[in-house]
Amino acid sequence: MGCTEVRSEDLGGGCWRRPEIMCRMRQVTSAYAAPGWAGFATAVAAAAATLAGLVFVAVSINLQRILQFPNLPGRAAQTLVMFTIPLIFSIFVLVPGQPPAALAAELIGTGLLVGAFLLIIDARAGQAPQGTRYSWLLSRIFPAISSCLCLLLAGSTLLAQAGGGLDWLVPAALIAIIAGLANAWVLLIEILR
Repeated sequence: MGCTEVRSEDLGGGCWRRPEIMCRMRQVTSAYAAPGWAGFATAVAAAAATLAGLVFVAVSINLQRILQFPNLPGRAAQTLVMFTIPLIFSIFVLVPGQPPAALAAELIGTGLLVGAFLLIIDARAGQAPQGTRYSWLLSRIFPAISSCLCLLLAGSTLLAQAGGGLDWLVPAALIAIIAGLANAWVLLIEILR
């Protein structure tokens, strides 16, 4: 992005004589302006929706085998929910003309509701008989809490206009997608061994 793309009106008015200051200001404020995140949100929504759809079909195909293990139906549910986290927050980011406070509330609410839902799924499913408590915490609990915590941070810091704002959506998406892919591997490949 060139510095000439920034108008003084975009930065709250005033007379800007040094283009490098305008560039730094634009970089700092982009974390708190949803329109600048449209490309990211569109790409993340497309990837998350595609992955959720593929896992849904794959789980349907392997359903009999998955049901033979007491903890795998919960893992399948967690996988689908992990892929819907980036899909949901991307939809909220893409709502045109939405005030930052509304987006912040949606992100905080999503983080709380989805986080609680994932913890309930994980508590009911329990850990695999051959797994350890540490592996269960690392593979099931940590990704759920981390991704939802990033949503809470995104919403809170967007509301406060300090602390990272929408930049927290990047680790939220990465954690959710990577954890979902790891779970999908277990559901689709490891289950057949």
